[in-house]
Parts: sequence; C-alpha cells; structure tokens
Amino acid sequence: MSSGLTIRPAGGLDFVSVGALVHRLDPGIIPFRKATECQIHVSGGEFNVAANLSDCFRMDTGIATAMVEYPIGDLISERVRAMGVKPFYKRFKHNGVNGPNMAAVYSDRGQGVRAPVVFYNRSNEAAAQLKPGDFDWNTIFAGGVRWFHSGGIFAALSATTGEVIIEGMKAAKKAGAVVSFDLNFREKLWNIWGGQQKAVEVVARIVENADVLVGNEEDLQKGLGIPGPEVEAKSKLDPSTFFGMIDKVVKKHPQVKAVATTLREVHSTNRHSWGAVAWVNGKTHVSPTCELDVVDRVGGGDGFASGFFYGLISGETPEEAVKLGWAHGALLTTFPGDTTMATVEQVKSFAKGGSARIQR
Repeated sequence: MSSGLTIRPAGGLDFVSVGALVHRLDPGIIPFRKATECQIHVSGGEFNVAANLSDCFRMDTGIATAMVEYPIGDLISERVRAMGVKPFYKRFKHNGVNGPNMAAVYSDRGQGVRAPVVFYNRSNEAAAQLKPGDFDWNTIFAGGVRWFHSGGIFAALSATTGEVIIEGMKAAKKAGAVVSFDLNFREKLWNIWGGQQKAVEVVARIVENADVLVGNEEDLQKGLGIPGPEVEAKSKLDPSTFFGMIDKVVKKHPQVKAVATTLREVHSTNRHSWGAVAWVNGKTHVSPTCELDVVDRVGGGDGFASGFFYGLISGETPEEAVKLGWAHGALLTTFPGDTTMATVEQVKSFAKGGSARIQR
C-alpha cells in the first residue's frame, strides 16, 4: 500500500519549512509569577520539524525565516546551527530599543493537577513582517527539494505571512516537492487581526496547495471551517470522530492525500495516554497507544509530524510512518525543550514496541 504521494528520490534538501523562530522561556515547574530563573529553548512549529528531521532522522533540512541582528538573534541562530538546519534568513536590524524582535514564548511546565500555562510576547515580531518576495525560492530549491512544510501559527502572525506560505508552496510544487501544512489553530493569534472568519479564508487558500495535512478535530473545525462531528468520541484516544471528519476535508480539498494527528488523553500534566492516527490515500492507520510520563509536553505534536514525514519521505508504508511519528512524539515528551534529543535507532526500537528497560 503506497502513500499516493510522489516523493522525489533525492534532492539537495530533503525538507524545507517556512515559519517563525521563537525563544521559549521555561521556569520549569514554577509558575512565571513566582519564577526567579528560567531555561531558554529555541522553537517554532516549522523549525521544530526541520530540526527533528535533521538531528534525529539525519536528513538534510532547511528553514526560511526572519532573523534579527541582536544578541537574542545570535542565541537562536546558534541553536539552528547546532541542530544542523540550513538557514535562509531575511535579516532585520534591531534598533536597540523596541525592535524588531524575535518572539518570546513564556511557558511553565505545570505539574500534576496544575496545567502548563503558555503566553507570548510577539510585539513587533520580525517574522510577522515577512512578505512575498522576501525569499528567493528558486535559489533555495535550486539543488532540489523533496518536501516543503509550514503551519497555522506562522499563517496567523499577520496579513502577509499567509501569502509567504502560499508563494513558497507554489514554488516548492514547481520544484517537485510534496507540500504539507500543520493546521495548528491558535485563537489568540488570529483574534488580534481577523478572528476565525479570516483564519478560515486564509487557511483555505493555503490548503489548496497542500498534499498532506496535520491537525486534530479542533484544528480541522476551526482552521478549515469544517463542521464538527455529530458523534462525540467515547475517549480522546478514539479515532472515530477524526476519521468521521476526513470525508468532509477531502470533499473540500480533493488534492489532499494524507491527514494525520496525535491523540492525547491527559490524565494529569505528567501522565498522558498517547496515540496517533492517519488517513493516507483512502486508508486509515492507527498507532499503538502508550502511557507517557511527561517531562515537557511542548513539541510533542511536531515530534509526531517529523517522524511521520520521515517515514513517508524514506519510503516506509503509511502504517510504519504513523508508528515512527507516534514513537518519536512519545520520546520527545521525555526531554526538556521543544526539539528532539532522540536518536533514530531509539525511535525505530520504540516503534517496534520497544520497552523502557535499561540499555546496557
């Protein structure tokens, strides 16, 4: 059973994404209002996937994004280099006072019955100023590109970022790449400049160019404007409502060949049941489920997407791709930060049903 996707056998870059880089301030289990210190993680949905594919799955990846020339920009670009991602930067000068800035995400880890709390400072964010024409896609894709990716968070930043995604997707298609989009619906971001109606308009135009979608029921409803399921799922791990919505997605966007998401039942901040599902080329695939002892849940969904994409790009069956995504996403929640610290061997072993027994 193939995925129905035509993936170029080789390219100068296996994967390129376009999106915003952010730095996440993480005070651990202490809420921000009582914090005295925090760790700094570099993140961004589109970057996370490129970083995971490079660092864990050993693929050649790149990111097109905004970079501000000031110390926070230097800190972020050093992490991009460390993860082996090739940057294509549109550079901005910082005026030393109010920007433009690299966005900050504030997010504690929560603990037990206390959920993590996430909020942003995206004021005067450089990435929101990105517009069509800022990237020379022909040069970026000159050596060939196999897969191109973006997401709903970047699309929500401003009136021009969605246009950048569409421009990049069209160029990637012309270069023979498979195109994916993570629906990642963030109400707070859309509310600032257009609300949900605007979101649906912009996302619909983006998705016209996509072969693969990642997103849960809420993302499909709010991002694509597709009515919710008639039947409530018996549990968060029951894929029937998700699969029930696929017909509507494909009817609206007939060129889409795959739709995938994670399934997460949150028992407490540190205990989740975890699964993943995908609809690929007319067939449905469901991962095993496992119980997670969560260290840091941020980035788990991007962890799934990167393992799933890796499986498809490297020619695995859709069934196997879902398992690889599920396994990598599960491992990702055991590390601090938003990007991977796993090896491809660990992912493959866990995808086969590996255990947490000590490896000596």
